[in-house]
Amino acid sequence: MAPDGHQPHPGTGPERRRQAMGVLAKATRLELEQAWNGLPQRPEAVPVRGPETGLVMVRGRIGGGGAPFNLGEVTATRASVRLEGGTVGHGQSLGTDGEKARLAAIFDALLQLPEHAPTVERLLSKVSARIEAEDAQRIRETAATRVDFFTMVRGDD
Repeated sequence: MAPDGHQPHPGTGPERRRQAMGVLAKATRLELEQAWNGLPQRPEAVPVRGPETGLVMVRGRIGGGGAPFNLGEVTATRASVRLEGGTVGHGQSLGTDGEKARLAAIFDALLQLPEHAPTVERLLSKVSARIEAEDAQRIRETAATRVDFFTMVRGDD
């Protein structure tokens, strides 16, 4: 049971929440603002932490399977909020947009509330569809420039 006495939304287990937070981090500020402004009731969200901006080390792998190495640092912003009923949400994003991180934290908290979860799920679906379309476009653009190299075998030894 949540601190506010509500039963958590059944679809907000740790894995689903992790996935949702990943999608919220990739949402644009405009997508989050439109969803927030479209809510019939906007609960008060009190800051618990941040928004605060810092650096995060990015790790990479050669070919996706090699030994990990430190690629470099990127700027990231995080925020945590508590809704009126006590539900806490966390948000983060690349860059320095504190309002985007705060809105992501609010939607993470709202996802945990049964009365708001369907609205947040619609937002997540919309953002996921945009991300998939952008990825598909990038794949098509990359495929158009692909060069296949091959070796011809000469007839003489």
